[in-house]
Amino acid sequence: MRLGINLGYWGAGMDADNLAVAKEADRLGYDVCWAAEAYGSDAPTVLSWVAAQTENIDVGSGIFQIPARTPAMTAMTAATLDSLSGGRFRLGLGVSGPQVSEGWYGVKFDKPLSRTREYVEIIRMAMSRERLSHEGEHWTLPLPGGPGKPIKLTVHPVREEIPLYIAAIGPKNLEQTGEIADGALLIFFSPEHAEETTLQHLRAGREKAGKGPGLTGFDVCPTVPMAVGDDVRALADQFRPYTALYVGGMGSRKQNFYNRLAQRMGYEKEAAEIQEKYLSGDKEGAAAAVPHELIDSTTLVGPVERIAERMRAYADAGVTTLSLAPAGFGLEERLSGLRAGVEALERAGAAS
Repeated sequence: MRLGINLGYWGAGMDADNLAVAKEADRLGYDVCWAAEAYGSDAPTVLSWVAAQTENIDVGSGIFQIPARTPAMTAMTAATLDSLSGGRFRLGLGVSGPQVSEGWYGVKFDKPLSRTREYVEIIRMAMSRERLSHEGEHWTLPLPGGPGKPIKLTVHPVREEIPLYIAAIGPKNLEQTGEIADGALLIFFSPEHAEETTLQHLRAGREKAGKGPGLTGFDVCPTVPMAVGDDVRALADQFRPYTALYVGGMGSRKQNFYNRLAQRMGYEKEAAEIQEKYLSGDKEGAAAAVPHELIDSTTLVGPVERIAERMRAYADAGVTTLSLAPAGFGLEERLSGLRAGVEALERAGAAS
């Protein structure tokens, strides 16, 4: 198992700190540095800045939002970032959610599976430097009856194939991700529930595509919040607002992927209560309703020895890249978390 670092969203006055975190992760031998986007900073600009000031660590989009860009534009961006970084770019994609897709981008949030599949097909064709010609449900290239003609990408990526990841949560999305992608970007991943909530679906997709056996060659990559210290329960409580936001307030009442995931993990009643309180405006009540066990199973909290034990569990569950999100608003706290992550992985004996 390898280690990654997830910088999350850029901004909020932490730009210099995030760069320092990325540079320290590079120095410590972390495998990849991910940057996210929603409706603030965009990921490509951040990744360009990080790549320019690091040497060995890969830079990855966690994620580029599908409604934000045409697939051809995403192929251009991926090829450019791979070229500028010396072959260190990883392309992570996701459909975002209905509120952002329709409220920010003005793109209807419908048929996410077929849209993702078609998006990936066009990207792969473009990055293979074939002349781009596609006729599908969501995109037709070139447009018929006009002056457009099939064009091929002029930028040469460093690698013939740039690793492509998809952010996946639901069973159908996970299966499709196993089928068409090189890795899965996961959140709220619990080793104890990994097989039934995640791995069986990824494996089914790989088998459907004739790949394998199992998940051989596929990168299982969850982002896991981490806090180091002696008081496990107090450390876990730091992540109550974060968990409540996703389980209770991310998406709509009828369409919240994270809420459904919590239900599949056995927290049906609790997930309903968290959502009800969050959407009614009681964010503190929603955070208080998050079970400690849910937080503990989806984060790394405690002293280094305990984190090492949990890392071993993640590795045993099939995780191949464990991306850490160290808690703390202070730079030294986050850098200390990075170093603790390396120490814990060594103690776990799970490094690859």
